[in-house]
Amino acid sequence: MSDEALIVENLNVTFPGRTSVTHAVRDASFTLGRERLGIVGESGSGKSTTGRALLGLVPRPGLVTAKRMEYEGRDLRANTERDWQNLRGRRMSMVMQDPKFSLNPVKTVGDQIGETARLHLRTNAADAKRRTLAMLEAVRIREPELVHRLYPHQLSGGMGQRVMIAMMLIAEPDLLIADEPTSALDVTVQNEVLRILDDLVRERGMRLIFISHNLTVVASFCDRVLIMYGGRIVEECAARDLQNAKHPYTRALVAATPSLDTPRAELATVTRDPTWLQ
Repeated sequence: MSDEALIVENLNVTFPGRTSVTHAVRDASFTLGRERLGIVGESGSGKSTTGRALLGLVPRPGLVTAKRMEYEGRDLRANTERDWQNLRGRRMSMVMQDPKFSLNPVKTVGDQIGETARLHLRTNAADAKRRTLAMLEAVRIREPELVHRLYPHQLSGGMGQRVMIAMMLIAEPDLLIADEPTSALDVTVQNEVLRILDDLVRERGMRLIFISHNLTVVASFCDRVLIMYGGRIVEECAARDLQNAKHPYTRALVAATPSLDTPRAELATVTRDPTWLQ
């Protein structure tokens, strides 16, 4: 049996406008096994929209179409809204970019994480609290009882991101989509969050899609990388081979990445070619 749990063929996401249609994702095809798959590209390249499409989270009037979009043999294209609700959280979860906009400001941390446990695991309030405290410990929060009672505005950026990870993982999903989970954090906290993700993915045997614009992070954290430009996947390679990329866009991104080992007075800029979108 193939380990390719997620199979996507010719995924397209469009948004109709008054005078034209915006093609956010164009004919994207890829698979995901028990691995860490990175998706990189500039802002607007279609990374986050691809992740949202896999979870049925593209807002209206956005339209998602695909020749094939399956997870563990299940046709995601045929999902009803109830099907999506049963799938999201329990089988597939997504960590958003910024906890300030993703956490409910009028509910405590404990209420929000516990609600996920009660909804997907059909457990009672006492067991949900026990699971919540255990999950807060798993994401290395030192005082889980205290944080359990706090509201999102009382958390630092790094603490908020750990709470988001705890909320997405408490129902023990098989696949986690992390949408730039460290982009709003400083480097020290970013590394700590990546270590937490690394440990949890290895311990739980999860599949991971890691969306980022940071090639350095992706190269060190992922197994395989998809490079997106203008909604298209222009190249796929092993993360360790990013320095030897063949597509001119990928090479331009690599050249524009700052390095402490080889300091330069000026970073290279990306010169785009219209033929890349053909």
